[in-house]
Amino acid sequence: MMSTSPLTTGKSYLLRLEHDGGLIEQITEFCKDKGIRLGRVEAIGAVKTARIGYYNQTTREYQFAQLDQPMEILKLAGNVSLKDGTPMVHAHITLADEEGKAWGGHLAPGTVVFACECLVQELNGDELNRAFDEQTGLPLWKN
Repeated sequence: MMSTSPLTTGKSYLLRLEHDGGLIEQITEFCKDKGIRLGRVEAIGAVKTARIGYYNQTTREYQFAQLDQPMEILKLAGNVSLKDGTPMVHAHITLADEEGKAWGGHLAPGTVVFACECLVQELNGDELNRAFDEQTGLPLWKN
């Protein structure tokens, strides 16, 4: 088990993301602009289309689903850490279609915002850097 030193809360930001913009792209750009290197993210709202991933542990590859329909964001939860010295947002999302059926997975680029309210909370503590993990094939925290 890896653990960091205790964290304290830094600045918190409420964002209204832009209509027709990329969901993960906008949050990532905000973190880069504000210099947020460690944090947490959550959001609610709706998307016009979504791209979500499932990591296949056997093949060690993401399998992506393209959902070309309007959907509600029931919950987006994620974190901010560093990959190659740059802020990276890692988030998972749960979406609902018009019948209330849920879809979920790793939030991937290509998810287009209809309307979205987002909380980005900066955390103060040891930076977390992502690097390739041999055991899983994923870029995991390596501090």
